[in-house]
Amino acid sequence: MNEDPILRTRAKLGLLAERAKKLGYLLFLAALIIFVISFTTEFNAASTSTIVALLIGGSVILAPSIILGYAVKAAEREDLGLPHGH
Repeated sequence: MNEDPILRTRAKLGLLAERAKKLGYLLFLAALIIFVISFTTEFNAASTSTIVALLIGGSVILAPSIILGYAVKAAEREDLGLPHGH
């Protein structure tokens, strides 16, 4: 079976986007857990720096992955001849 290279690339990018979204949300969850623990005990410089780093890392990973995920879905809709949704 000779698969279309564009469809194969799109599938890889879709998988990458899904994994990156999971990682981004996981970083946000870790920041939230550390925040709650620090809030109930005591904030210090290390916990604050960790929370900020996790939030920045999550944002840097999550924003492009969401956009890439929407792009893959839009390309699939275009291939099927469905409306753009605009």
